[in-house]
Amino acid sequence: MSLAIHGASARQKSDEPLSSIGQAANRHVVNEEALSRLLTLDIGELRQQWRGLYKTQAPRHFSRGLLVRAVAYRMQEVALGGLRPEPQRQLRRIAQQFKKTGDATMPARAELKPGTRLMREWQGRTYDVLVVDDGFSWQGTRYRSLSAIARKITGTPWSGPLFFGLKPNRAATRRPSPVPDRADEPMAGSDAAG
Repeated sequence: MSLAIHGASARQKSDEPLSSIGQAANRHVVNEEALSRLLTLDIGELRQQWRGLYKTQAPRHFSRGLLVRAVAYRMQEVALGGLRPEPQRQLRRIAQQFKKTGDATMPARAELKPGTRLMREWQGRTYDVLVVDDGFSWQGTRYRSLSAIARKITGTPWSGPLFFGLKPNRAATRRPSPVPDRADEPMAGSDAAG
């Protein structure tokens, strides 16, 4: 696939017809100028671009801003490729579940692999944690849980996955338990780098 991004030879000339924006995407060429030119089009011209790229009429209720984003996305998708097959399958499963039940659950997140580094900035300081086979390593000490490390860093009872951004924040309806558990204690053999 021949791809030119930001290339001078691929730049759209301002005197070219509007349909050339969509044709640029069909030729596997996407550049900054073609994308920024979308901002100058009126809603009728954006609907024309939509028809050329999606091969269907644009939904009537879409605002101009949404049309700009959708056309820009499709231009890049045509030129660069869309989602990989597995995310596509996951999205289809979620949509089917939603149609059947009116509710959809996200698939469980993948486990962290040893060697992964988790970084978090807290009160002006950056903290770096290494995932190891049997837990986590921070400052040369191994811990069984991320929550134990988050408690050491903050001095308060934090959810480790929440603190390190591995799960979304939810409404603060429940307070974490301040009762310490064995996860707070360093493990024997704390010679790991971290």
